[in-house]
Amino acid sequence: MKKIENVYKEVLFQVLENQNNKMSQLELSKKLGISLSTVNFAIKKLEKINSIKINKMNFVVISPMRILYLWASDRNLEKDIIFKANINMSVREIERNLSNVIYAGYSSYKLKFNDIPADYSEVYVYADEKQLEEIKKRFKGFIKDSNNPNFFVLKKSNKDYGKLDTIAQIFVDFWNLKTWYAQDFLNALEEKIKDKIKEKIGVKNA
Repeated sequence: MKKIENVYKEVLFQVLENQNNKMSQLELSKKLGISLSTVNFAIKKLEKINSIKINKMNFVVISPMRILYLWASDRNLEKDIIFKANINMSVREIERNLSNVIYAGYSSYKLKFNDIPADYSEVYVYADEKQLEEIKKRFKGFIKDSNNPNFFVLKKSNKDYGKLDTIAQIFVDFWNLKTWYAQDFLNALEEKIKDKIKEKIGVKNA
């Protein structure tokens, strides 16, 4: 992901998972280990689409959905794929045989919400190069080729958010997936996000 996307991700993580819609640019710079100028550039873009209000010492998120839509439109998931293959296993077997990775996409949604809006036949994870080598060893003998892949490894971002990806990251990744069932997952997640914003956060949802 581009550095600016890491800013969007952290801002939305604070809003959607931590119910915190007030933060500072310096705070984001320190948490993400990126320059203040990069953070400032991202914040200016968010201000331009009326998704935040900038105060003297901080800024307040007033429309998380606008940030989500901006990020989803900018996201280039294909560029983050560092490995793909057709693994001769069902998606359930692939998921059960993974460890030390961040579940993404359909798997992450299922585990986070205990819900499956539609059947799916692809597994996405985030991992670094070391973890990727472990994955290749674990599935040795089951990897057929890269034609009609059902398993994808995406480059891990610079901050660890746990074994399941953030709500916002799942949303923008669904936005960029091309399978027909991605839209079912996207629609279901969008409703969950809007309900969360309305019920718990108290900021605009559009």
